[in-house]
Amino acid sequence: MHIGLLSTTFSLPGCGSLKEKRQRMGGMHERFGRNPSVAVCESGEHNSHDVSEWSFVVVAASRREVESLCSRIEDKIQCTVEARIISVTREFL
Repeated sequence: MHIGLLSTTFSLPGCGSLKEKRQRMGGMHERFGRNPSVAVCESGEHNSHDVSEWSFVVVAASRREVESLCSRIEDKIQCTVEARIISVTREFL
């Protein structure tokens, strides 16, 4: 069993409230949490309206599968999230 942690920090330019932040970042759980190999949560910047940090825990039988899932998550984020990506980090546990 291999475990990967993908952490992504987003900038939300022009976002004026926490409510707007939730609307713009909404759906992250639905988009990525459907896969039984992925757990997703907002892991930081909870009280900031113009920055958001999300973490994805990916579990698979091989490191290659974990890396592949992380890459697919990153690609999908770039296409679906209304935010700029500030940083992306990957860790393997």
